[in-house]
Amino acid sequence: MRFQGRVALVTGGGRGIGAATAQLFAAEGAKVAVSDMDIAPATEVAAPIHGIAIACDVTDRDQVEAMVSRTVKEYGKLDILVACAGITRDNLLYKMTDEDWDAVIDTHLKGTFLTARAAQRSMVDQKYGKMVFLSSTSALGNRGQANYSAAKAGLQGMARTLAIELGPYNINVNSVAPGFVETRMTRATSERLGIDYEAFKIGAASQIPLRRVGQPEDIASVIAFLCSDESSFVSGQTIYVRGGP
Repeated sequence: MRFQGRVALVTGGGRGIGAATAQLFAAEGAKVAVSDMDIAPATEVAAPIHGIAIACDVTDRDQVEAMVSRTVKEYGKLDILVACAGITRDNLLYKMTDEDWDAVIDTHLKGTFLTARAAQRSMVDQKYGKMVFLSSTSALGNRGQANYSAAKAGLQGMARTLAIELGPYNINVNSVAPGFVETRMTRATSERLGIDYEAFKIGAASQIPLRRVGQPEDIASVIAFLCSDESSFVSGQTIYVRGGP
């Protein structure tokens, strides 16, 4: 029960890694607010863990402010923020549209910035907080993902910068960079490439030293560590979780 008495907010919590993280927090004692673009998946995750579900477009400042305010109002505080909200609009550079670029950059970078800015107020006041941003191995470069790679690399820089700014207030800020994880996003990638998803996973696993693809729970457990007091002296770091170096 590492999170007994803690309050966590997970954006993009309706599916995949965000959902697994919200469920793990709740299992270890936290009160959890689950946010997603649509209320249905947020409710599906929040209801069994007795959390609150919030529909929020993280690119909209007013919606983000309302999401954080509601969490603090209902639970009395906010201790943990995990920013998982994200989308993909993959394409090669010459095919990528302005809209493809803006949608991905705004969701990942602007959305995380707006959420972190809103969340830090409560954390600064109480002199305690944990933030984790969801980056990706794509931050190192990945064909067809100029927008996504740039956004995920930017999140690592944001985490390092906020760790410096917020450290004096006892707030830890880190990022987690998953490799291949079995989620809706990787299924969409296989469809874009015209590859059967099972064959896609087998091919990915063959390139991973541990010879398996990741599961959302694999990433959630690392996020939970970074949000626990066990990692109180870890800040400004990016942890790559990809089954190998």
